[in-house]
Amino acid sequence: LASVVDDAEMGITHIVRGADHVTNTGAQRQIFEAIDVAPPVFGHHSLLTAADGAAFSKRSGALSLGTLRDAGVEPVAVVSMLARLGSALPVEPALGHDRILAGFDIAAFGRADTRIDEAELRQHSEKTLRALPFETVAPRLAALGLSGARAAAFWAAIAPNLDRFDDAADWARLCRDGATPLIEEGDRAFVAEALALLPPRPWDSGTWPAWTAAVKAATGRKGGALFRPLRKALTGRDRGPDMAALMPLLDHTPGVERAAG
Repeated sequence: LASVVDDAEMGITHIVRGADHVTNTGAQRQIFEAIDVAPPVFGHHSLLTAADGAAFSKRSGALSLGTLRDAGVEPVAVVSMLARLGSALPVEPALGHDRILAGFDIAAFGRADTRIDEAELRQHSEKTLRALPFETVAPRLAALGLSGARAAAFWAAIAPNLDRFDDAADWARLCRDGATPLIEEGDRAFVAEALALLPPRPWDSGTWPAWTAAVKAATGRKGGALFRPLRKALTGRDRGPDMAALMPLLDHTPGVERAAG
């Protein structure tokens, strides 16, 4: 009764919920009719369960919005997965709610229980994040102190390597403050020779290919033996964004500059 009265006073027109509420729907429709209120349109989707088929427990907090938020899962990724999971339509990254709504069709959903896998959701979130256009993330980058053309270049450089947006803050700090060079003992002489060939600032998108070409010609190194030690010397990391795009964004490389000097 309380649920029906609340829906009636709020003017609820459509109710879509799990198949475990089908029995509630019959009783609630009768109450709507008894109080002379037109009932909402009811729809029921397949019951969502955990990856192992077990029912979700509110006490365990499994896949709660708070847990997903803390894990850095993109909100639009959650919505776009739920808008397709259990239907005949593929789960694909959707970059805005308008596109999610345009592709939603409740008639495409089946009746069988649907399992939602947290690992798959995280992977879906990563794909969604990497595909987000700069215009969508610009306010979030502004909170990191990045705006304008620099912010756009920064996003283009790091987006393909992000697992969660919080990682962008780490790359922003690295670009601003620099990193401690990571140089293996066997690479010290090579890195020292390479740093002597490091072009002066300002760096642009052509600096990395020009520098590595010069180092290759001088040392004979190539492939990973050439590129990886130089990346680690500049960023302190053995993997990350394309260096041609990242190098112009490195405002400070104090450790490298001391070594070069």
